[in-house]
Amino acid sequence: QVQLVESGGGTVQPGGSLRLSCAASLSTFSRYAMSWYRQTPGKERELVAAISNTGGSTNYADSVKGRFTISRDNAKNTMYLQMNSLKPEDTAVYYCNAKFTWFDFWGQGTQVTVSS
Repeated sequence: QVQLVESGGGTVQPGGSLRLSCAASLSTFSRYAMSWYRQTPGKERELVAAISNTGGSTNYADSVKGRFTISRDNAKNTMYLQMNSLKPEDTAVYYCNAKFTWFDFWGQGTQVTVSS
């Protein structure tokens, strides 16, 4: 049973920081491209950031460029999202995703709330 478990969410004031983690029970984690998505009620799930299987390539949504950093540690089967300068519009449930060929796995999500 493949599991992706997100952690690190919470409530933070505008301008604050959070670091999300996604721990994967994938024996071949290093083969998977990994991504962070987020979703708010009534809206489509949107891509926040993605990282290649080796970590050599990353891309970001325009709304988070310069504020968020995606990274991974293949030795620990874990992906991270460092979120700085958080804004109220970053409030959402954040999900991690793992993709390799036809394999596509999702975590259960972690809530991030940015509010004063």
